[in-house]
Amino acid sequence: MPDTTRHLTLANGLQLTLRHAPRLKRSAAALRVHAGSHDAPRQWPGLAHFLEHLFFLGTARFPLEDGLMRYVQALGGQVNASTRERTTDFFFEVPPAALGGGLERLCQMLAEPDLGIERQAREREVIHAEFIAWSRNAQAQQQFALLQAVAGDHPLVGFHAGNRYSLAIRNTGFQHALNGFHQRFYRSGQITLSLCGPQPLDELEQLARQLTGAFATGAALTQAQPPALSTNEPLLFAHQALPYGAEQALELLLAGLADNRPGSWLNALQQHGWLKAFKAEPLYGFAGQLLWHIDLKLHPQADREEALRLLHGWFGFIRQANPDPLNQAFALLQQRRERSASALELARRDSAGQPFVALDGQAMAALQALLEQLPCLDHGQWQLPAAEPLLLDDLPNARAVAMPHALNTCALLPPTRQYAALHLRWQVPSALGQGLHTVLERSLLPLQARCEHASVQLQFSTLGEHWQLRCTGHPAAVVRAVEYALAALRSPNEWQPPEQEGPALIPIRALINQLPDAVHGTQPAPSPTSPLEPSRLAAAWQNSHWHGLATGFDASALQGLAAVLQNCPGQAASPTPAPHWQGQRWHHAKLAGSENALLLFCPLPAAQQACGRLLAQLLQGPVYQRLRVELQLGYAVFSAFRQVEGLGGLLFGVQSPHASHGEILGHLHALLSQGVNLDSNAQQALAEQFDEAAMANAEVAEWAWQTHLATQPADLPALQRSILMIRQADLDALLAHLLGADRTWLCLANAAAPDASWH
Repeated sequence: MPDTTRHLTLANGLQLTLRHAPRLKRSAAALRVHAGSHDAPRQWPGLAHFLEHLFFLGTARFPLEDGLMRYVQALGGQVNASTRERTTDFFFEVPPAALGGGLERLCQMLAEPDLGIERQAREREVIHAEFIAWSRNAQAQQQFALLQAVAGDHPLVGFHAGNRYSLAIRNTGFQHALNGFHQRFYRSGQITLSLCGPQPLDELEQLARQLTGAFATGAALTQAQPPALSTNEPLLFAHQALPYGAEQALELLLAGLADNRPGSWLNALQQHGWLKAFKAEPLYGFAGQLLWHIDLKLHPQADREEALRLLHGWFGFIRQANPDPLNQAFALLQQRRERSASALELARRDSAGQPFVALDGQAMAALQALLEQLPCLDHGQWQLPAAEPLLLDDLPNARAVAMPHALNTCALLPPTRQYAALHLRWQVPSALGQGLHTVLERSLLPLQARCEHASVQLQFSTLGEHWQLRCTGHPAAVVRAVEYALAALRSPNEWQPPEQEGPALIPIRALINQLPDAVHGTQPAPSPTSPLEPSRLAAAWQNSHWHGLATGFDASALQGLAAVLQNCPGQAASPTPAPHWQGQRWHHAKLAGSENALLLFCPLPAAQQACGRLLAQLLQGPVYQRLRVELQLGYAVFSAFRQVEGLGGLLFGVQSPHASHGEILGHLHALLSQGVNLDSNAQQALAEQFDEAAMANAEVAEWAWQTHLATQPADLPALQRSILMIRQADLDALLAHLLGADRTWLCLANAAAPDASWH
């Protein structure tokens, strides 16, 4: 059943967009305030971002422990906010029954915030920690440097992150500006609210009317017009005086740029052997201005000037092409994107006025205006690619063959969800597989780009001796993508190793990426420095053993998958036992970045994992309150229950600019020693999260895969029953086990162990 939408303006001036999407399992709200960092006084950089942070610290009606963040996290949902140049967005996703509670908290915290000076002082330190991380992040600094290419006094060239020095909270002028900004912009006429979920439109409308009355009534304000926007950077494109619909038109253009099939610009670069990496993204859009950038990385032997001429030639071709086929192809892409999007993605798109639709007449006119402002040449040979097979819903005819016995099928995710997942894992002898993964990963890059374009997720990873392929998305697209991927894995099109790594992640994110290797007790495989021989790959496949799991496929899709897997390299086998160890193990990861980062993983036996999940849920609020709010260790603080390589356990993460690894561990130990009290409401809410109808499809697929690796049954009702049977004594016993002398801990950190108790 297709989505239905409704647009209306409430009596107080608030703009409302409602979306009824029956296929969704969750509901979401996205609230956009039409004011951002460029609307704040220039003498107080970071004021808008600072205010966004202060909203989440609780109000008189909903204090921190019952505020939006705790409320959503307790339900297993998502919540966040983002301050942009001319907008500030707040958004969350929860089970449908909880949408009203989340919206009430969101509206209250924005309309009636507590801006007390002491909480400002605490949160300013969090902002400063973010600023330090931002200033040390190479990727963030590259983008900041890129914006310096904007000519004139456009606010894009300014500093807007905020830090301890720009946020002069003891200055009466700053306080006047902070409160004035809130009173001026956080009122009904400046707000666009989007609600999305499986609920009927009338129910969504009733919620909005009931709960948005907290905002002060006020007409929409005219935001100050920016100065002229221009740049001389060849891959940074600035546009002026574009008509309405320009941002949607740019999306179509970027979709064409991202296409790497024959006839496209990217394909021309690939045919020359020049392309290393490509990314095109919008950076700014307001009042008829657009700024967007192509991040293009070419091999050293590439002719960069010719690559630019080819780009301008492609622009010229698109300018002269019939726009109708372009828009038809874009409509197919947008349809797949809409059907694959979560409630949160849909709500955010709606609140931004950019739903997943083809261009209408106004946007088509904006496309032509946009193309007129681009450099164009008559250069190169171009064609519009045929329809992308990954966007087609039907499956090619496949001969009837038996499914390989190494592939298990799981019925946990019904085919009616139109979301399927396939996991394939090979165990490759390390002596044969060393360095080959990098070659295979590189060979898959063009296909991964196509998959991402078509809302299919294709990942290829290495974990010690294991190679893993994961593909999720529309069932027909997964079958086609896996067919293409297996062909690339058997016969890579390039054997040269990559020349350099991508941009460094912040330490805590890099640790999360290395966690599976740490669980196995291995270091990430080094990249090869010289070409590898095809004979090594043939030997590696010949001596490898594979197994896998498929879920979400109907009978016809499984038939197509069985035919594709006849070409799966390696020998069919069964899952290997999950890794295990005794005592405290320390894994030192050598990473870029100067801040201390630490992950503490406490795996639990299968019989204790239901209790572990409840314990993690009850600890989430206290960990955040103690480590981030009270101790202000840093802005990157989290705790959760995680399944890693078939092992389930508690995971704590902290990145701090000043606390040592030993101090972080001490704070965690002290917090666990305080114990927790059983909360029956939290217990019931947690159990309800493990109903397939309430879980995101990706979460169901990942849970099925992790239970497959653990050789445990994928029985969600049994997990729910186990959670509901937990008593206070069970929580106390588990905490005692976690703190006992025989505990099993894994610490992954960017430094050596602080003492000899770790091995």
